[in-house]
Amino acid sequence: MACLAESAKRGALQLQRRGSALSRALALSRVGQLRARGHLQRKQPSVRPRRPGRKGGGIMELKKDINAVSIDMLLIVHSEKRRAAQGTHSDQQADPSALLQRRGGFQGIGNGVRRWQKLEGNDLHENLVEKQHPSQPQVITSYDSQGTQLTVEVHPRDAMPQLLKKFSLAKRLQGDKNGNTRPRQPGGKDAHDVYLRPGSWVQSLPARWRSEPDWNQAYPWDRSSLKSMSLDLRQFEKLDLYASQVTAKSGLDELVSDLLQEAHTDLERVRAIWIWICHHIEYDIAAAQEKDRQAFKPTDILRTQKTNCDGYAGLFERMCRIAGVQCITVPGYSKGFGYQTGQSFSGEFDHAWNAVYLEGRWHLVDSTWGSGLVDTTTSKFTFLYNEFYFLTHPALFIEDHFPDNKNWQLLKPPQSLRQFENNMYHKSEFYNKGMLSAHPETSMIRTVNGKATVTIESCAPTLFMFMLNGKQEHGLLSLRKNGMKLEVYPPTMGTHKLQIFAKGNSDIYSSVLEYTLKCNYVDMGVRLPAELHQPVGPSWFSEQMGIMKPSHPDPIIHTSDGRCSISFSVEEGINVLASLHGDDGPITEETQRRYIFQLHWEKRTELKVQLPHAGKFALKIFVKKRQEPGNYIFVFNYLLCCANTKVNWPMFPESFGNWGQDNELLEPLSGVLPANRNIPFKLKLHGIAKVLVKGQDTWPLTLNHEGYWEGSCSTAGCQEVYVMVLENANHNFYSYILKYKVNAQ
Repeated sequence: MACLAESAKRGALQLQRRGSALSRALALSRVGQLRARGHLQRKQPSVRPRRPGRKGGGIMELKKDINAVSIDMLLIVHSEKRRAAQGTHSDQQADPSALLQRRGGFQGIGNGVRRWQKLEGNDLHENLVEKQHPSQPQVITSYDSQGTQLTVEVHPRDAMPQLLKKFSLAKRLQGDKNGNTRPRQPGGKDAHDVYLRPGSWVQSLPARWRSEPDWNQAYPWDRSSLKSMSLDLRQFEKLDLYASQVTAKSGLDELVSDLLQEAHTDLERVRAIWIWICHHIEYDIAAAQEKDRQAFKPTDILRTQKTNCDGYAGLFERMCRIAGVQCITVPGYSKGFGYQTGQSFSGEFDHAWNAVYLEGRWHLVDSTWGSGLVDTTTSKFTFLYNEFYFLTHPALFIEDHFPDNKNWQLLKPPQSLRQFENNMYHKSEFYNKGMLSAHPETSMIRTVNGKATVTIESCAPTLFMFMLNGKQEHGLLSLRKNGMKLEVYPPTMGTHKLQIFAKGNSDIYSSVLEYTLKCNYVDMGVRLPAELHQPVGPSWFSEQMGIMKPSHPDPIIHTSDGRCSISFSVEEGINVLASLHGDDGPITEETQRRYIFQLHWEKRTELKVQLPHAGKFALKIFVKKRQEPGNYIFVFNYLLCCANTKVNWPMFPESFGNWGQDNELLEPLSGVLPANRNIPFKLKLHGIAKVLVKGQDTWPLTLNHEGYWEGSCSTAGCQEVYVMVLENANHNFYSYILKYKVNAQ
């Protein structure tokens, strides 16, 4: 392409030499009008191209408007071989409708979103579609001896320039309230394809004539922030509170003016608009299901305070433009409401969001998803502000947003649609709750020898839980300080749905990951108890709850004889409760606890466990502060495994409320005593005056020099044996602390 300045100069001289009175009259008349209106200054000594909207001599006059910049005169110079006169103008009359693609609003569909379609009639933003003028423009074309073509078109005001139609300049140049046009879209080529969409400017200008930075925003996520620019959200606290409380106005200009009272930078202006929309505009589910519903207009949205994703995006763009901030609407595919893991995307687009230009770069926002969510079971919208979708880092935004134009990914290299479909989808809560990565990184995983393993890395300790096909079963989830590890054992072959949830500062667990699990083999030997809940094994959370320095740090304990002893330190003022659960059918809570006997010594708690038979059992640990009312809180559980089929241990003796925290039982540990036998007793009790063992008769125990109460009792002629204590020697009232059963003869 020949230099624009030189070509323009040669073309103008050629016109003058030809002596075309009409050409000179039209040119001079038009320039005179422009100068008279103050849109052009006097011609400088040398003709230089200028950026639209800036002062100085040039070739393009841009009409200022609060919402748009229209072209009243356009001079396009390009070099080509001279063609026959009858062919010179034929291309200029091309049908512009063939050059316009994906213009305007959305078409409602049944799944609660609106699809991008060609618009017939009014545009979503009311001022983007050019109206064709019935009058025909006058075109003047001249050639010089070197084959340079100079074409000047004079057309009625507000008419679509024919030359723009030829070069696919389908929409009017958009500008801010000061008349300045926007930077071109990211990733645009410097070739001579003049392509404009909302938010771009003439891309045919060579790179050396543009002052914008590199729009290929290729920067990976460094885990330091979820945002595409450095932000301290605390700086927005006052602005957010103010913007959320601004009431809706009858017009956008008045509303934006009120919002900007506390906003002094472009970033603050965008933030105020974002906060207001997210806290005042409700997602219109009913309208989303009306397929013939026309696109929402900003005035209608203000009146009803309801809209769909296209309306959210359109309103956000319109308000930003009024505020003088460059913004566009981006249509595309999304992994939103109704999305299924592994789903393919084709056909019309189902979502829209925005890109805003701040501090020399484009940034992405989605006010639809920032405002709340739709309950899939009730199909009701709930306002639930989501900070994640404000200036989201492009490397994270691409996980659930795929734009129609790959350049709006703001990534290099951009992802393909197939990659978008296959990549792991981390929900916004995944990052909101401090998670950094997950493995595997694909949404479809297969078991190996009947097991699948999932790990998550987080930047802070986090509580997790999982569901396999809607139940908290068939998995071992252990917590780590920097994440978690989950091992899943599907009970049947086939396809399974695996969901992982995380808990933040609230008491609510939110879904953060979903996997489709393919299982082609089931290990029947790995059957986990249904009562084995998460988490398994001690962790940072058990320490936080007062249980420290466990004797068994691993979540799984193997025992060859069906017995084991587990101990740990317990904070002062904390009570511990444990219960054993297998899959032998329903048993009472009392029986579950009878296979565990709890002892205390040297500031440690010991749990003596006797398994009733071979198999796998869940040993649940609960805690409660002694001085606080309420129930015990589940902390974690161990998985106890025994393969010895000869194991057949009885329960421990039943203990009563007067069994003290610091008491210790050495014998007998079995809660079932043989009949007609003398049974030795040995136990340590604190603060006790007398101890008796009562069967058919009563036998006293004596205190030895080691501090243990010792003695024996006959089981002849009785079915139960009790241990009783007298706390005060001056009283005659004895309390039961232990109960044994006696086998039938």
